[in-house]
Amino acid sequence: MFKFIKQYAETIEHVGIYPMISLFIFFIFFIVLLVLVKKMKKERVEELSNLPFEKEELTNSTL
Repeated sequence: MFKFIKQYAETIEHVGIYPMISLFIFFIFFIVLLVLVKKMKKERVEELSNLPFEKEELTNSTL
Protein backbone atom coordinates (compact mmCIF):
# COMPACT_ATOMS: atom_id res chain seq x y z
CA MET A 1 0.00 0.00 0.00
CA PHE A 2 2.74 2.46 0.96
CA LYS A 3 4.71 1.48 -2.15
CA PHE A 4 1.71 2.36 -4.32
CA ILE A 5 1.30 5.75 -2.64
CA LYS A 6 5.01 6.47 -2.94
CA GLN A 7 5.06 5.60 -6.66
CA TYR A 8 1.95 7.70 -7.29
CA ALA A 9 3.39 10.68 -5.40
CA GLU A 10 6.66 10.49 -7.34
CA THR A 11 4.87 10.58 -10.70
CA ILE A 12 3.22 13.93 -10.02
CA GLU A 13 5.03 16.55 -12.07
CA HIS A 14 6.36 19.82 -10.61
CA VAL A 15 5.58 18.81 -7.05
CA GLY A 16 8.83 17.23 -5.92
CA ILE A 17 9.14 15.93 -2.38
CA TYR A 18 6.11 17.74 -0.93
CA PRO A 19 3.66 14.81 -1.16
CA MET A 20 6.05 12.56 0.75
CA ILE A 21 6.64 15.21 3.42
CA SER A 22 2.91 15.74 3.89
CA LEU A 23 2.34 11.98 4.09
CA PHE A 24 4.98 11.64 6.82
CA ILE A 25 3.55 14.60 8.77
CA PHE A 26 0.08 13.06 8.55
CA PHE A 27 1.40 9.66 9.67
CA ILE A 28 3.46 11.07 12.55
CA PHE A 29 0.54 13.21 13.77
CA PHE A 30 -1.75 10.21 14.15
CA ILE A 31 0.97 8.08 15.73
CA VAL A 32 1.53 10.80 18.35
CA LEU A 33 -2.23 11.00 18.99
CA LEU A 34 -2.41 7.24 19.39
CA VAL A 35 0.43 7.27 21.93
CA LEU A 36 -1.20 10.11 23.90
CA VAL A 37 -4.54 8.32 24.02
CA LYS A 38 -2.93 5.05 25.10
CA LYS A 39 -1.07 6.81 27.94
CA MET A 40 -4.17 8.67 29.15
CA LYS A 41 -5.42 7.72 32.61
CA LYS A 42 -8.78 5.99 32.86
CA GLU A 43 -10.13 8.70 35.16
CA ARG A 44 -9.43 11.32 32.51
CA VAL A 45 -11.12 9.18 29.84
CA GLU A 46 -14.24 8.87 32.01
CA GLU A 47 -14.23 12.61 32.67
CA LEU A 48 -13.99 13.38 28.95
CA SER A 49 -16.64 10.82 28.05
CA ASN A 50 -19.12 12.51 30.39
CA LEU A 51 -18.56 16.01 29.03
CA PRO A 52 -21.38 15.89 26.45
CA PHE A 53 -23.88 14.96 29.17
CA GLU A 54 -22.68 17.72 31.49
CA LYS A 55 -22.93 20.31 28.72
CA GLU A 56 -26.45 19.19 27.93
CA GLU A 57 -27.45 19.58 31.56
CA LEU A 58 -25.98 23.07 31.68
CA THR A 59 -27.77 24.25 28.52
CA ASN A 60 -31.10 22.78 29.64
CA SER A 61 -30.89 24.46 33.03
CA THR A 62 -30.24 27.88 31.47
CA LEU A 63 -33.30 27.69 29.22
